[in-house]
Formats: sequence, structure tokens, C-alpha cells
Amino acid sequence: MSATKPPASPHGALRRIFGGLGMVLGGKAGAGLISLVYLVIATRALGPSDYGVLILVHGYVTAVCGIVEFPSWQAVVRYGAEALHAGDDNRLVRLLHFGARIELLGGVAAILTTALFAPLIGPHLGWSKAAMTLALPYSLAVLGSIRSTPAGYLQLANRFDLIGLHNLVAPGVRLIGAVLAVFAGWGLTGFLLVWLAAAVCEFASLWALGLWQAHKRLGKRLWRPASGSPVKENPGIWRFLLASNADVTLSELAVRAAPLIVGWVMGPAAAGLYSVAQRSTVLISQPAQILGNTSYPELARMAAAGQGGTALRRTLLKVTAIALGASLPVVLIVWAFSKQIVALIAGPAFAAATGLMVVLVAARALALVGPPCTAALTALGRPSWSMGANLTASLVWLPVLPVLLHMFGLVGAGWQAIGQALFASFLLLVLAWKRSAGR
Repeated sequence: MSATKPPASPHGALRRIFGGLGMVLGGKAGAGLISLVYLVIATRALGPSDYGVLILVHGYVTAVCGIVEFPSWQAVVRYGAEALHAGDDNRLVRLLHFGARIELLGGVAAILTTALFAPLIGPHLGWSKAAMTLALPYSLAVLGSIRSTPAGYLQLANRFDLIGLHNLVAPGVRLIGAVLAVFAGWGLTGFLLVWLAAAVCEFASLWALGLWQAHKRLGKRLWRPASGSPVKENPGIWRFLLASNADVTLSELAVRAAPLIVGWVMGPAAAGLYSVAQRSTVLISQPAQILGNTSYPELARMAAAGQGGTALRRTLLKVTAIALGASLPVVLIVWAFSKQIVALIAGPAFAAATGLMVVLVAARALALVGPPCTAALTALGRPSWSMGANLTASLVWLPVLPVLLHMFGLVGAGWQAIGQALFASFLLLVLAWKRSAGR
């Protein structure tokens, strides 16, 4: 494979960033439509309480996984960009093996941790008897998140089209399974098994796509890499991995912990209402996260080519401004039609989620600044700065959530999200600007 040329200009990088975003969003758009259909089926089949239990079981698994897992995609992209820039395929192959090993070991640890603590946490979250029975096997749903190494390679190879295609896998499995669960009368147990099957398919399909593309480009070297030390030839990789993983964990901690805190304080039905309200934020949150992911390879290439100063700042500002501008119509639509949206996706039993939905969408819009700034800091070799900002925001605002729930009811979760989004976005923007100064 020939060395990858550095980006010619910030405008070219911007086109590639939003080109990648468009490819992934194509898959996300289809996935969103499919998700809407299975959500309509699940909420009406289960009602607020059982749907809340489904959300709490899955939310517990993803929360524990987010803390224990060890994704490697950021290291694959950052150090892989350097290997491609130098034309060193053997270094890239060793990096992929290294990333895969540590991620799969982290996945095993996450499965075991999830299974160990499920019997202790479940009763406090109001899990039903059926949910408690399936708690141990459902720990395998962790696999749905153990797929960052192939995702990192596909980003590095600019195969965002395949990432977009992969986005259809889990929603597709859930939709087919939800229909079967309703017609067969499987109830909550059936839906839990369907969600588990979707996670396993999500894991298997992305690894298959990543291995296919890596073999296609790297050939037999992928399976039998030349001798060498990925740690020695990628200086600082362990420090980078630890910092970037801590950053990912902390940046997603509030989103993953909030439904569990709501369920702990107010019960499964309230968690079900919160989940329905949060569903509308996917219109903003998923494009925001994808934007951060698609920005990162380009920003990493710019940094590797010595373009980490003014050019990177200009690209970062344009990406952030476009993202904020694009979110405004979504916020206005949700505000104007919140009652109709809740009635469409969940039915009248979930009408109490209306007010919270509007506030959560506004919070997500404010948080759009975060993913591009995090991508910039990581590309510039300072994921620990992003980690510090997200840690500070979580430590300040997560403890406030139970208090706000007691004071304002369920809508208190929305006010907590607003405060944390503003706080974290401001810190990340200041740090990204400071790090890029003088480069």
C-alpha cells in the first residue's frame, strides 16, 4: 500500500469529513427508520413498565461495558495514519493485531464483570423475574460494543460506506425479532433475547467487514505479520490508549448512567418514559458522534503532516459551526411537534415524556461542540485533556441528577443534561483552542 498523502488544504479535509459523515448517515438514516418501527412495536407491546425494564437491563450492560471495555480505534487511526504516511504496511499490521488483542481481552473482562454484578444491581433497578433470569446470558450483549478495531481500520481506509451499511445490522435484527416476539407472545423475555441477538450480530458483522477489507488491502501479511514491537514503533501508545479510553468512558458516562439513575430513583416506568424522550435526541446525538469519528481521521492526518495549527483550527470551527446550524431546525421541529412525536413513537401511555423530550434535544444540540473538539485534542496527542474536561463535567453534574429528579420530577433529568452539555462544551472548546496554538 502506498503512503497516504497529507491533506492538501483545510477545505479538502472538510469535504472528506462531511463526505464520510454523509456515507455513515446514509446507513444511520435507514437504521433510524427501522429503529422507529421496532420502537413503536416494543413500546406498545410492553408498556412503560416492562419497556423500562428492557431499557434498564440493556442500559446496565452498556454502562458496565463502557467502563470496563478497552476500545482501540483511536489508536488504530492515529498511529495507523502515521504508518500509512510513512508507507509502512508491516507497522500497520502489527498495530491492528495489538489493538485487536487488547480490545478482545477487555471485552472478556466486561462480560465477566457484567455477569458478576447483575444479581446485585438488578433488584435496585426494579428488574422483573424474567429479567433477573436472563441477566447472566444477557451479559453477552457486551459483544455489541467490542468492535472498535475493525471500525478504526475502516475509518483509516475511508470505507465509511461499509460503516454505514453496518449501522443497519442491529436495528434490522431488532425489527425482525420484535415482530416475531409480538406474534409469538414472547413478552419481555422475547424482547430481551432479540436485543441480545442484535448485539451479537452487530459484533460479528463489523469484524467480518473489517477483516475482509484489511485482507483485501494487506493480503497474507494481515495473518502473519513481520516481527516487531508495536509498543516500541508507536511511542506513547499505552499512555495514549489509557487516556483516550478514559476520555470515551467519561464522555459517555452521563448518557449511559442517566437512565439507570432515573430507574433507581423513580422506577422502571420512569426509565421507560426517559428512554422514549431520549429517543428523539438520536436525531442529533448520532450525527454528532459520527461527525467526531469522521473528523478524527482527517484531523489525525493533518497533525501527522504538521498541519496542526491554524489549518486545524479553521477546520474545527467550520465543522462545529455547520453542526450547530444543522441542529437548529431539529430542535425547532421537536419543540413544535413534541406531543405528536411521542404519540407516534410510543403511544398515549408515554405522553408524560413530552416535556422532557424538548429539553433533552436542546441539551444534545448544545453538546455538538464536544465530539469535534475531542477529535482535535486526540489527533493532537492530548486525549487526556478531553478526558479531564469530561471527568470534570461528570463529577460536577451527575451527582446533581438525583437532586433535580426529587425537585422537578422527570424533567429534572433534562435540566441536568443542559447544564452538563454547556459546561463540557465550553471546557473542550477552550482546551482544543489552547492545544492548537502555535503549531
